[in-house]
Amino acid sequence: MNSLHLESLRYAYPDRGTVVNNVSLHIAPGEFHCLIGRSGCGKTTLLKLAAGLQMPDQGRVLLNGRLITKPAAEMGFVFQSPTLLDWLSVVDNILLPLSLHRKVTVADQHQAEQLLVQMGLAALGHVKPQHLSGGQQSRVAIARALITRPTVLFMDEPFASLDAMTREELQKDFLALCHAQGTSVLFVTHDIAEAVYLADQVSIMHQGEIFAQRSLELSRPREPAIRYTPSFNTLCAALRDAMDTTP
Repeated sequence: MNSLHLESLRYAYPDRGTVVNNVSLHIAPGEFHCLIGRSGCGKTTLLKLAAGLQMPDQGRVLLNGRLITKPAAEMGFVFQSPTLLDWLSVVDNILLPLSLHRKVTVADQHQAEQLLVQMGLAALGHVKPQHLSGGQQSRVAIARALITRPTVLFMDEPFASLDAMTREELQKDFLALCHAQGTSVLFVTHDIAEAVYLADQVSIMHQGEIFAQRSLELSRPREPAIRYTPSFNTLCAALRDAMDTTP
């Protein structure tokens, strides 16, 4: 079974001191796990440690039982900026993770085209990124991360710069893709409502530690209308209250 284990992770920056302190976390196969907390609480550093982008001072990260010391082939990444290559077409940007390691096949081309359809970009495969909107660029970045069918996807506030309507549409399409591929997700956000809409589990960080965890018992698939239900609002209020009562 594909799973991600963080075991007693600790990390300190020379100029900031300890930013991740004895954090343990288990993400089950296919689970969507959100990290929330105020700025500076250690969310992004924990994400980088989990992804092998930084090495912990102590503790270890295991993916499918294997020790992680650097980013692995079965990982995908989407960060705040889409970081697309302007001189490549949309479809070639999506295929980039494959083309860097081997020759792209006809099957790869078909998979990229299918991802374009699923992300609502079917007619834009030949377009260069500079001609896309911010939301469209984010969709391309997600498709690029999913082209390798990663076991786990690491995401650091990928929708933060988008307007509310675009963000909600993208969240829905993204959830459907992750469910179809069985992808586990570790997702950093400041947005409580975003966390409730996306996640199966939410961890609240405070001063480098996981202060509280919550399971979100909302039905799937998550339809946009669920945002206006009492159960959704109750969960948002509970998470906000938990953040406000950190020691």
